[in-house]
Amino acid sequence: MDIAGTSTNARRPEIRAIILDYGEVLCLRPTEKQLRRMADVFDIDIPRFETLYEKNRRAYDRGDLTPDRYWFAFADEPGFRLAADKIPLLRAWDVEMWSNTNPLMIAWLEALHESGLRTALLSNMHADMVAKVRGEFEWMRTFDCAVFSHEVRLAKPEPKIYQHCLEGLGTRAQETLFIDDREVNIAAASALGLAAIRFISVPQLRAELERLEFRVLPSAREAVSAPARQL
Repeated sequence: MDIAGTSTNARRPEIRAIILDYGEVLCLRPTEKQLRRMADVFDIDIPRFETLYEKNRRAYDRGDLTPDRYWFAFADEPGFRLAADKIPLLRAWDVEMWSNTNPLMIAWLEALHESGLRTALLSNMHADMVAKVRGEFEWMRTFDCAVFSHEVRLAKPEPKIYQHCLEGLGTRAQETLFIDDREVNIAAASALGLAAIRFISVPQLRAELERLEFRVLPSAREAVSAPARQL
């Protein structure tokens, strides 16, 4: 069963609202070049950088760690060093590598808005990135609700952040569809009663939505992105 929270024996209530993740859903994956320049600051390879990047990421996105503490935590590893003057550069590159939005998904978001469906953005996102998204992306106006982990001091997959988003949308879990690229976040949404689709690609999402008989579909084309990877 590809769509979490659905059943072949009972039809769900009609979907009235969509909750979208940001990273690797509305934006494309960072490129190898973007990751390499950050890994080079620590003189490590990309897989090692990705492991350290993820280690404290949820705490950083939730606002439990300052930017300095998050990046200096890399240097807590034996043999690692980090000069303080590198942190502003790392912060800027971190925002830059998550700023390449997926035009097909943005077009679909706007189509959802025009159709009258309610939409929300639910993202684990630190303060630097929140400022970028709120300050520079015009498509943010299409959302009826936007929930960022840093602002509410909660982070997926904590149940309360989903509940907070549903309250902002004004819809019940059973009539809301959640789309995210991470299985752990999909599982948490399903446990609360939301319909949920794990995003892998735009064509895959379109196929899943067609099986749901959903009326507003993204383009069948796929945006160009970096090779599939885990981050």
